[in-house]
Amino acid sequence: MRLTLKLEELGMFLLGIWAFSLLDLSLWWFAGLFFVPDVGMLGYLANNKTGAILYNIFHHKGLAILIGLVGYYLKLQELEICGIILFTHSSFDRFLGYGLKYDKGFKFTHLGEIGN
Repeated sequence: MRLTLKLEELGMFLLGIWAFSLLDLSLWWFAGLFFVPDVGMLGYLANNKTGAILYNIFHHKGLAILIGLVGYYLKLQELEICGIILFTHSSFDRFLGYGLKYDKGFKFTHLGEIGN
């Protein structure tokens, strides 16, 4: 089952790259913006609960899709880019085993404990 989940996340990661390629932007923009969602980890400087909340906001695929669709329908390319980057980055993280976080600490995710 774990292999199936990884393949699914890899497929979504590739879908995000494809969606970005449809925009009239260089893929250098994609590379430059790809790790921006990790700014959500800064919440861990305050405490585990704040860190988990911020991390999960910046790595929530449903929110990413909503932002991307709003950008698409309102013709706001900036929002489209944000949605695609959030979605693709989240898929990449989950492919690597980094899931949404619990309040217990950074290594406790909905995919299991990181490192196990």
